[in-house]
Amino acid sequence: MDRINITGLRLRCIIGFNPDERREKQDVVIDMTFFTDLRKGGVTDDPNDILNYKTVNKAVIKHVEASSFNTLEALATSIARVACVDCAVPHILVTVHKPGALRFTDDVSVTLERTPADFA
Repeated sequence: MDRINITGLRLRCIIGFNPDERREKQDVVIDMTFFTDLRKGGVTDDPNDILNYKTVNKAVIKHVEASSFNTLEALATSIARVACVDCAVPHILVTVHKPGALRFTDDVSVTLERTPADFA
């Protein structure tokens, strides 16, 4: 399967379950890999023959910036749902990083892999 990668999407949302984490939006960094067939678009050079990753990216931005979750796991799952269900991504790998979540670390991250069948 071919891949489209979006890395380092920096957004802000309410994330965490401690009271101080629920007051203001925090930074999250999102990496997404879309597994899709790029053969037809590679031959035709027609944008209609490829997965429109700009549309997916915009949908994820809108969703995340309006969201509020207790856990990274729930946020990552919701991103996968938006991509697979709303934007017809056939298979996604999502990593959500929360910079500064633990002392002495760069970040904490969660990675998951989903397909539309996971949301049926």
